[in-house]
Amino acid sequence: MKLSQVLNHTNQVERSKFVNCIDKLCQDNKDDPDLVKQLDKIDGQLKSASGNEITQLFTLIQKHFKKHIVEQVAIGGPQVSLLINILARDGNCIATVPWIESLYAKEYQEIDKLSRELIEEIDNRETNDFERYHRLEIYRDCMTAAYTNDLKSNRSAKISEDERSILNVLSERLGLSREEVHAIEHTIDPIPELGIENALEYLREHGIILINRRRSEVMVADEVVEILHDVIGKEIHDKYALRILRSLTDGELSNVLKNHGYKIRGVDRQDKIATITHSGLSIRSILMNDVHADDATQNQRKERIKQLIEDMDLNVHKIGTRLQDRIEVIINFLRTSEEEEFNILSVSGYKELLEKLSETLPNVDHRLRADFEIENKEAIDPERLKALSITPLDILYLYSNDEVKTIRNDLGLPRRGNPRSQIIDSFASANDRLIENYHLLASRDLQGLHSAGIDIKEGDIGIKFEEATRSILEQLGMNVDEDLRKDINTAKDKADIIVSLENDDVIIGEVKSFKNGQFAKYASTSRQVKAYVKRCEANGHRVAQALIVAPGFSEDFIDAADMDTDINISLLEAEGLQKILTAYKQRRNPNFSPKLLTKGGLLKADLISKSI
Repeated sequence: MKLSQVLNHTNQVERSKFVNCIDKLCQDNKDDPDLVKQLDKIDGQLKSASGNEITQLFTLIQKHFKKHIVEQVAIGGPQVSLLINILARDGNCIATVPWIESLYAKEYQEIDKLSRELIEEIDNRETNDFERYHRLEIYRDCMTAAYTNDLKSNRSAKISEDERSILNVLSERLGLSREEVHAIEHTIDPIPELGIENALEYLREHGIILINRRRSEVMVADEVVEILHDVIGKEIHDKYALRILRSLTDGELSNVLKNHGYKIRGVDRQDKIATITHSGLSIRSILMNDVHADDATQNQRKERIKQLIEDMDLNVHKIGTRLQDRIEVIINFLRTSEEEEFNILSVSGYKELLEKLSETLPNVDHRLRADFEIENKEAIDPERLKALSITPLDILYLYSNDEVKTIRNDLGLPRRGNPRSQIIDSFASANDRLIENYHLLASRDLQGLHSAGIDIKEGDIGIKFEEATRSILEQLGMNVDEDLRKDINTAKDKADIIVSLENDDVIIGEVKSFKNGQFAKYASTSRQVKAYVKRCEANGHRVAQALIVAPGFSEDFIDAADMDTDINISLLEAEGLQKILTAYKQRRNPNFSPKLLTKGGLLKADLISKSI
């Protein structure tokens, strides 16, 4: 979840520690002219700044925030380090406190077991060759020296941030995994098994996490997760490492395991991938050294990485000439692909993909909960997955290559080409057809929809009309906030759409599909909308506008909306919204602002289209 959304889902008290942290970093770095300029805009009153202004400030102080995290991790000790390692994993950026406690307990048991195994192997080894256990012994001796250095000066033993940075370089050069590093540190500075409440509070006090008290939910903004990855030396998200591993051969996976002392005999492909992913090995080191035969030439290594780029269907213009350049191309592409991947499918298309994958064994729900460590009580839907930064393509990579080919064949898609890309494209095409026939959805023209090749039941038209409207608004660059909509909705009052604007302002959207003629039910519609306005205001949001979308409006409806003094209402015909989207897509650099939908009364789609 983006920082702006996290701020929207916490109150002033819950975000106070984060704001205090930003404030202190701003005061400590007033020699930065861009920072000073942004502070001047809010007259230095950060505590009363909007979520958007806080986000802009955070962007300017990210490098200082990283230094702040490094310092706090060094002071916080091994329990804080382990918690950060858990919270920085895919799927864990939003989780309840009890669920994090369960993940911590599981992680502790695994590290404790591995640490005992490693120490036994190190102490009982018989050779002095520079093999795995010799490298682990070297790292253990260096970490022991770093930890006990302070005792010589009559200070408490700890690893300073400078020592930590040196140890990080050492572990990387020795080819150790993060799993091994944590296990070795546990033998020197034991991780507490219980009582993570204090560690969570420590992270909250220093602005690294926010806690929604009402839900007992820990939230880590996506921007902070990226910084945490940098701090702990994680090059890319585990989900992206999984994509790379899925594209390697069985022999190459065995090479990786063998080079790091893992068992390979009798281990199937899925277990090999799971072991490598969980170990936290450097993906650069894997692509640079481990996947290749020992006697492979530099040209052979470069050709293999070139082939990997093609196998993964990465849309890159230049792949570079050196081996390092090609590996960097893969890593940079994956790091920056998330936003584009979310835009490939609408919420509706994403939902249909999930429904299709629910037919597989084990089904998609089970795979998602297992691989992304999602709590059982949490609903699996596109909105939640987007908040957890899980894209449709991430989900398809939970399936083996053979499983994905079976799904492609079941969908009747061509058997040539990248099967995951083909599956995504097929659901994107289905969503495009809905938007192309948006006016038919609005007027509930079932026959017209069937003639357009859209297989839909009459009872589903209203839901599809809502989903298509959300998709159009998203494609116009608007922040359709499904999490906020869930927060304000009750069993009785359910808003169709909430669009988040700057300064905690929102637009409430209500869509009305209607058959035969113009929509005329103003009294009932206004009662609904006013109930949503009250819910939003009770949650600390100002409703800038209510937007009603329908196939057409009667004169009485338009007049009543104009004369309503309680709320500001804009009316937009479905064909008009469709026309605005068409104009937006035709412009090379479209200039669309949500404010164009807040003018009030019946909006003139032709004029809005010309102004884009």
